[in-house]
Amino acid sequence: MGTVTPLPLGRPGQVGFERPELTRILDLYGRMVAAGHWRDYAMSFDLDAAIFAAFRRTAERPEFRIEKRPSLRNRQGMWALVNESGTILKRGHELGPVLAPVERRLMKLVEE
Repeated sequence: MGTVTPLPLGRPGQVGFERPELTRILDLYGRMVAAGHWRDYAMSFDLDAAIFAAFRRTAERPEFRIEKRPSLRNRQGMWALVNESGTILKRGHELGPVLAPVERRLMKLVEE
């Protein structure tokens, strides 16, 4: 049995999601899964950004990426909603308004 190696829990200066932010994002993800629209997700944590990507199917590019870039906090806002082709759909200082286009789309999915 031997040596216990500690699990690295993050690099210094690494950007991540805070609990309320991640709760809001995962709540939206769960509703989109329940509607049958999304099937998978991935998260990426770098030194300059934290990214949540939602996929229709696992083998495709993500349909939406929710990006948190604290370096843009004082400019355009640190939150961005990016579509499949890389176009920024919405940018803002708070998470709620940035997620609004996806939430409106969810309402349309439920009505159909």
